[in-house]
Amino acid sequence: MENSNEATIIFDSRPENEGLARVTAAAFCTQLNPTLEEVADLKTAVSEAVTNCIIHGYKGEIHKIRMKCRRKENTIYLDIEDDGVGIPDIAKAMEPLYTTRADQDRSGMGFTFMEAFMDEVKVTSQVGKGTCVHMSKKIGK
Repeated sequence: MENSNEATIIFDSRPENEGLARVTAAAFCTQLNPTLEEVADLKTAVSEAVTNCIIHGYKGEIHKIRMKCRRKENTIYLDIEDDGVGIPDIAKAMEPLYTTRADQDRSGMGFTFMEAFMDEVKVTSQVGKGTCVHMSKKIGK
């Protein structure tokens, strides 16, 4: 039997559901017996990705966010996806301190935090169709 598992949740792009996404990812991760630091890192990265969907992807409107959690061996893979406005320049958006929402006191550090807490972060996006943040973290290095 292959050592893998997967779960997907779909939730409204409401700020209160950011906590739901965090604890869902943390609970999914527990099958690998992570350290508290590994769980905290995962939760922070998920929080940033979901917040980006809410603030930037949907600009505060209520739509759906999809979070897919996968485990293969001792690595957790997360995809957090919206059908929002998309990102015209991913490289620019991933620069530290870059934000399109300075009017809302956004710091522009979301992708930087994701990259700091996860082993790999990739972003795919199409303007007018949405964005997916693909992240992975090896547990128990």
